[in-house]
Parts: sequence; structure tokens; C-alpha cells
Amino acid sequence: MGHDDQIIRRLTNKAKQHPKRIVFAEAEDYRVLKAAQIAMDERIAIPILLGDEDRINALIEKYNLDLGDTRIINPQSKCSSDMVKRYGKMFFEKRQRRGYNLYEANNEMTKRNYFGCMMVESGEADAIISGISRKYAHTIKPALQIFGTETPGKKVSSMYMMLTKRGPLFLTDTTMIPNPTSEELVEIAFQAAMAVKEMMGMEPRVAFLAYSNFGSSDDVEPKLVRSAAAQMKDKYPEIISDGEVQANFAFNQQELKENYPFSNLIGHEPNVLVFPNLASANIAYKLMQVMKSGEAIGPIVLGMKQPVHILQLGCSVREIVNMITIATVDAQIKGGE
Repeated sequence: MGHDDQIIRRLTNKAKQHPKRIVFAEAEDYRVLKAAQIAMDERIAIPILLGDEDRINALIEKYNLDLGDTRIINPQSKCSSDMVKRYGKMFFEKRQRRGYNLYEANNEMTKRNYFGCMMVESGEADAIISGISRKYAHTIKPALQIFGTETPGKKVSSMYMMLTKRGPLFLTDTTMIPNPTSEELVEIAFQAAMAVKEMMGMEPRVAFLAYSNFGSSDDVEPKLVRSAAAQMKDKYPEIISDGEVQANFAFNQQELKENYPFSNLIGHEPNVLVFPNLASANIAYKLMQVMKSGEAIGPIVLGMKQPVHILQLGCSVREIVNMITIATVDAQIKGGE
């Protein structure tokens, strides 16, 4: 696991250079509080906790945590009414032609995910982390409504970093786009490649995976993946990529060289795996996780205008700390640091 130690250490060191203000939308959870304390102690991030102050303080006392003078905000308390009104006005201005009136906008701001996203949007925080106890859609919807995408007209995607014995692998798209077009697969691949390069400090090597190899099947799905691979080479020739290719050939250099000597992946074992659809990507990372083939870090949301990162249901303290680190690095990158 040496390579994995290196990448986590690299991310941690980068995060420590400029710790960012991270909003925790679900601070009434011991794991979140413990992870926030670790992040604060290691100078990875500056936590902002959302939730009922009495409940949070009771957990801090019960588990003997030390969060110092960390800011605690309850969007439903009278003390936060001015912020709720201010954020509600901002949200109304964004969404007034998308079905919201001012009353409804103010009401949304009493919900922690909306409130936390608006803290980031207003510049009073740098990133938000949520999702430990809510469905994915309930966490991502406020972010999409408030932040929008980094590039207008493009979609948001996500990837999981799997820490494996052969090094980190990045699987995409695992949570966002059910049945991408070939053009969307190209953007999914590009977003992942840029995250691997800018956030992880690694050279991306992209494999477009399918159940066929380089034209061996003319079924709809392989043709879609083949088209995406061709478009990727034309649009982003500086990124090492190839496909469509079966997973076993992508990782067997000898077989690849003997059977497909023209492949760009010869001498460049892939680290970014682009799946033909969400189902295959999601199943793949969960199988790897349950079979102990790799530790999963994610989902890492890509293509959002502001840093928002989502936790897996039931994740561990360590996994939350990893996501805090990634959120800080993401905020640094989006802030031009």
C-alpha cells in the first residue's frame, strides 16, 4: 500500500499549506465531530458545524472531544434568522424564475444543506461536506441549485479513488449520469483526468472500458464507448487514453502488447477507468470495496462551480478525514492557489 500512503500524504501536506473553512452539514454525528477534531488538530481544515448547539455540545462532552472555539450554527434558531433571511434573498434571486417565491426560499435556508451551500456561495466558507445520513440526491440537489456547474452547459460527474495494492485507481462516473452519451463520456473522462492531475498530482492515463476490445463488437454500447475514446484523442491529445478495451486487457501489458500493439496504453497502465454507464461503475467500486480489493474514497464530485463533497452512508471517521482533506485541496484549486 506504499503508493497509497504517498498519495494521502501528498494530499494532506497540500491541505496543510492553506487550511480551508469546511462546513459540516451533519454535525450532530459523533463521526463527523471526531473527524472535524482530527482535521483541526492536524491543521487540514477549519471546521464550521451546523446543527443544534446543545446536541453537538452533548456529543462533544460525551466522547471527550476538543473542538475549541469551533463555530456552531443552527439554521433553525432565532440567532441565525438574519443569516437565513440574507441567504433566502440570495437564493430567491437565483431561483425566482425556477419555481421559488421568497417565502419558500427563506424556508429552504433553514435546512442545513441549503444553508451550508449558501455559506460557501457567499464566501463565508470554502467548501461543504454532507451526506453521512442522507440520500445522495438530497445532498447534491441544493449544491446544483446554488452553485451550478463549473462550465455552463456541462454536467457534473463523480469519481471514486480506490486505494489498491497496485496503486490508486480512479473510477468514473460512479453516482451522477446514468446513461451518458459518447460526448458526455468524454467530459466525464476529462473531468476525472484533470482531478487526478491537479488534485492528486499524478499523470492521468485513461482507459475507456467495455466488454469488447477495439472494435470486436458492433453492439450499441461498445460503439458508444469506441466513439468516446476516439473523440477523447481528438479533443484532448495531451492526455494518454485509449479504448474501447476490456478491463483484463487494460491491466495486462503483455497481453495488450501481443494482441493490440497499437494501443496507447502499452507502457502506460491506466489509473483512470471510464465505465460505459453509472451502473457498471457503481457496481465495480462497491464490489472492490466489499471484497477488500481496495479502500474507497469518495464520491469526489467533479465539475461543480464550488467545492461540495459527499460522504457515503455509514462511512468511518477515517473516510471522513480523507474527504475533508480532498475538500480542502479542491477549495485551494478552485481558489487559484
